[in-house]
Formats: sequence, C-alpha cells, structure tokens
Amino acid sequence: MKIDLLRKLPEHMDTLVLLLDSKSKVDDIDHLPSHFKESIEAYVKKEEFKPEYAKIKSFHSVYKGQVSNIILCGAGVAAKLTADKLRRLFADITRSAIRLKATNVYLFPSFAPPIGDTQYGHVLAEAALMTEYKFTKYLSQEKPHAIGSLHLALNVKSTRYINRGIIEGRLYAEVTNLARNLVNEPANVIYPETLAEAAKKAALKYGFSIDVYPMDRIRRLKMEAFLAVGKGSKAEPKLIVMRHMGNPDAKNKTIGLIGKGLTYDSGGYCLKPPQSMLNMKNDMAGSAAVIGAMCAAATLKLKVNIVAVVAACENMISGEAYHTGDLLRTMSGKTIEVINTDAEGRLTLVDAIHYAITKEKVDKILDIATLTGAAVGALGTEITPVVTNDDAWLAKLETASEFTGEAIWRLPAHENYNELIKSQIADLKNTGGPFAGTITAALFIREFVGNKPWIHLDIAGTALRDKESGMYSVGATGVGVRLITQLLREMA
Repeated sequence: MKIDLLRKLPEHMDTLVLLLDSKSKVDDIDHLPSHFKESIEAYVKKEEFKPEYAKIKSFHSVYKGQVSNIILCGAGVAAKLTADKLRRLFADITRSAIRLKATNVYLFPSFAPPIGDTQYGHVLAEAALMTEYKFTKYLSQEKPHAIGSLHLALNVKSTRYINRGIIEGRLYAEVTNLARNLVNEPANVIYPETLAEAAKKAALKYGFSIDVYPMDRIRRLKMEAFLAVGKGSKAEPKLIVMRHMGNPDAKNKTIGLIGKGLTYDSGGYCLKPPQSMLNMKNDMAGSAAVIGAMCAAATLKLKVNIVAVVAACENMISGEAYHTGDLLRTMSGKTIEVINTDAEGRLTLVDAIHYAITKEKVDKILDIATLTGAAVGALGTEITPVVTNDDAWLAKLETASEFTGEAIWRLPAHENYNELIKSQIADLKNTGGPFAGTITAALFIREFVGNKPWIHLDIAGTALRDKESGMYSVGATGVGVRLITQLLREMA
C-alpha cells in the first residue's frame, strides 16, 4: 500500500473517508468538493449520524456517472484522542475500506492532528499496513483484497514531519509483519535450521551481523539445558546470535535481547493435550520479536549496541528425549531438576542469557517468551506481564508501551516465591507448582542474570489472536517488535 500526503482533494475519488470530531459540521468543512459535501449532508441528516468515537458508516455517491464509496468515521472529542485511540480509528477505517474493495482511499480529517505531526503520520501508516496484513501464503483461492494507495488530505504548514512519521510507521509495520509471517508459518516450514536461514536473510536485507552456531559449537559451550530440550527432535538445535553495534566506542552499554525459539513444543513427555498443541508453532514468537527489532534497529541506525540471542530447537518425544526427574547442568554451572518437560522454554532461555553475558559481554538483559499459560489467566490476551529488577529501565519500557500501544503490566518478583523453585537434589527446579506460575518462571530466569538490569516479557497471551480485532487479523500479532524497537530508541 502506497501512503502519501495531499494538500487538496481531487474532484472524483474511488473512496473518500471523512473523519469527523464532535464539533464538526459538514457544511463548515473547507476543501471538500461540493458534490461530496451535498451527499454527506443528506446522508447525515437522513441517518442522524453522530460522530461518536469509532462509529463508522458507509454509503455510495454518484457524480457525473462515477460511483464513489464514502466512509464516515466518528472521532468523538478530538482533544481526547491519544495515539492509541487514533491507531484504532485508522485500523477500523482500513478494515472498512478493504470490505468495500477500495483501491484508492482518500482520508480527510475535519480537524487538526491532536498529537504531534510525526506521531500522527507514524500511527496512520502503522495502523493501515498492520491492519491490511493477512497470512494468505498457502491459500489456493482468491487472495484478500489489498488497498493500492492511501492519501492523507491534511492542510498543514509543513509536510516534513508527517512524512517522516509515515516512513517510520511503515518501518514499524514492515518489521512487525515480518515477525508475524515467521510465527504464522507451520512447524514443518519453520524449524531451527529454517528459522536461522530466515534470520540470515533479514540480516542481509536490513544490515546487521549474524552467526549461527551448530550442535558441536553448542556442546563446546556446555549449554546442556538448551540441548536437553532439543534432544527428542531430529531437527538439530541452532544458536542464533545477531549483532548491531551502533555505538562501538561505548563501553558497558550493550543491550542483550533474548528471544525464546521453540519452533514447536509438544510438551515432551509431559505431553500437551491435542488442542493445546495446535498453536505451538507460535512458541518461537519471542525469537521473531527480537529478529524484527534487530531489523528496525539496523534500519534506523540506532546509536546503541545490541546483541540478540535465540536458542532455537523443538521439544519433541522420542527415545532420545529428556525425562522428568533428569538433572541438567546449565552453561553457568547451576544445576536444574526437571519437574516438567513442558516447562522447557526457561531451560533454553537461561543458557542463552548466560551466553550473552559471558561471551557477548552484554550489560542489560531483556528476554521475551511465550512462557506460561498462567500469563493468559492473569492478564488475558491484551496485556503482557513484565517482571524486572530495574525500576529505571522499566520506566523507559512504560514510555515505549505508551507510544506503541502494546500494553504491559508489572508483576511482583516476590522474594518468598523463590522457595517454590528450590530443589532437594539440584540448585533449582524448573517449575514452581500450580500457583503464581508467571512469577515463578520469571524468578527462575532471574537466577541467571546476576546483577544485570533485567526485563522479562511473557507474551504467552499476547502473541496470537483468535479473532479479528483492531490492527490484528487471526493469527500472530508480532507483539514485542514495536515495543522493543521503541525502547531501543529511548536508549539510543
């Protein structure tokens, strides 16, 4: 979809979208062609349309034998519109235009941008391109309709900042949709080797460096916990290490991004129910998020040093698979008793974290993972739980969350819960029992970060949608890509 800025509307339009706030009167709107104004006034009067927030109506208008789609969208009180509320409006408008099979869409807001011009352009492009996304790669029938161009008609003194925002919003949407594609691919298409290949292609396209370490190198690193999880699969584990050194002279300022990379999770011998296994191709959504964020950071040439690590493998059942009761020695030397083979993600993450700290010398750690079903029970599918040991870094993440609309909520790292992950025969056990599962999983990971500032994002609830909503179609959301990208910008 092409997105650009116009100063004047043409006489004929395939699809006109009029965005009205509570104070707007159609008759008073300048720069709207008279024949459209007459049609809209007649419709508003007949249907008693009131521009309440997110209220959308559409109808057809005929002028000189040419038919136009007209979409009326209510914005409510313009002064109360936040970036996220605008994002929802632009998503709803895009979806309406797609349903009408619009080709060229002209968006005409009746009021000035209530947020900064750059952010306004960003939100528009991001919402339009993310809403248009659908994973249709394997459909043999007719593909969904795509909008050819979206023209924003806005009377501003300078187009510079709006256009800058459009470029940035397009990038955020592009790398998020890249992550969505990776997560939506089935497990017979994306497995450790092909995930590594996809990361290599992204590195070549967007301009960051990458190393992919095979099994023998992982063995030499003594990443026993990571390797144990992958033992049951014929797909060989891969350690994917991506680097963007935007400020090579800076010391003690490297950020480590750790993404969970379980390309399929059967649960191992603690086998998941069939229905629960159905979406386990998405258990690598954390890795997709860090790949997407690396693409954005490299494109934006952020002056920050970033190392992203993905321990990619499958958790399967075979004569080689690890068992409940096994004792594992991690790369750090700490030992773990396996209580549940379906609590595998944290085993791969802690070896990846220790690698990032000791071999890549990262100074901060952010891990992102579809880790616990408890996260869904606690906060549902709209809010990502966060556990951290650093209030200042969390404040930056909260700022990024507000900008991107990716909601987060801090859970307490309650010290008494450390008792729940202690083992009688090892330093730790890999589950803490039936209660506070999101917190105990985070506390388990915290045992391996030392004194480094650390943020943990559990995206088990927010990585997928089971119905169309806002900017999201059914399937992967790409959660974390925009949030992490914006956090990195806050730190650059």
